[in-house]
Amino acid sequence: MKTGERCLVGTRKGLFVLAGQSGNLQVQRTAFLGAPVSMVLSDPRDGSIYAAVKHGHFGAKIHRSRDGGATFEELPAPVYPPKPEGLSDICPVRKTERAWSLELIWSLETGAEPGELWCGTIPGGLFHSRDSGASWELVRSLWDHPSRAKWFGGGYDSPGIHSVVVDPTNKERLYVGVSCGGVWLSEDGGETWSVRADGMVAAYMPPDVARQGDIQDPHRITMCAAHPETLWCQHHSTAYRTVDGGQTWTELTALSPSRFGFAVACCPNDPKTAWFVPAVKDEERIPVEGKVVIARTTDGGETFQVFTKGLPQEHAYDLIYRHCLDVDDAGGALVMGSTTGSLWTSVDGGESWNTVNRHLPPIYAVRYG
Repeated sequence: MKTGERCLVGTRKGLFVLAGQSGNLQVQRTAFLGAPVSMVLSDPRDGSIYAAVKHGHFGAKIHRSRDGGATFEELPAPVYPPKPEGLSDICPVRKTERAWSLELIWSLETGAEPGELWCGTIPGGLFHSRDSGASWELVRSLWDHPSRAKWFGGGYDSPGIHSVVVDPTNKERLYVGVSCGGVWLSEDGGETWSVRADGMVAAYMPPDVARQGDIQDPHRITMCAAHPETLWCQHHSTAYRTVDGGQTWTELTALSPSRFGFAVACCPNDPKTAWFVPAVKDEERIPVEGKVVIARTTDGGETFQVFTKGLPQEHAYDLIYRHCLDVDDAGGALVMGSTTGSLWTSVDGGESWNTVNRHLPPIYAVRYG
């Protein structure tokens, strides 16, 4: 059960564990100070906390705590197989050989079975664990898929899997979001995959290929837990919603003050409610007019309300990364963190915000749990 009473915050310089009543969280513990924490996960099945840490030239590692973050143990990191001799794996955009080694752990999610975890990485590999992270297996069915030859990096040089969404009603069904490589669905636990990006348009590509599913750049994908056929996507070019499990995506043209951004969160029990954080795209990547706002829809994207109360509205250049907005299981409490180290919470569905801290390191991921 995700409540608003504990929050994990991964930053450029460490992990922060906050606790308290909703809307009044305080830093309780810190870990890995000075090291980038790219992803955090709280596993409600056994209370474990996972932290993905990038240890400089020692590489990306995964650590687990079984005592609320007081102590951590290092787990084996996902490992890519050696690239077969003579294999040419060329990035279609940069025209360079693509790496077959772990660069970044970009997503961590629990699976349906006890001890099951999923891990999305850069350079585009999905890993699966059945033993709480004690071992990892590359999902070769996706890594070896012919469409991967079309994938390319967006903000990073290499493609990456930033979203792993497991259907809570069907343990065999999961989606992954790839930048830049589209939205992929498996209905057999990762044995086979199909691209699900019909309706998405990559405005950054030539018109003759802009609708190809396997070159789309979804920034973040979330699912309504109570209605798993409903998913929301913040895309590089705009925002989308699907109500048929990704078979078709509908553009959310009413989203304002812009349709660019990284983060999206959706209500776990209401398929028509979701939150986006609009920004100015491409070279600038800052809030529109220097004002931090959050946009909420409660009618499936037909209309949006823009909320500003408690958020900076003058010369504010906080960008909200894709993993820096989360909602609790009740759907009323939200937490949001920014690139300037500001952390906010809301207990009224995003209509007003409380500043928790203005002085954390740049924030990479926030999660209740």
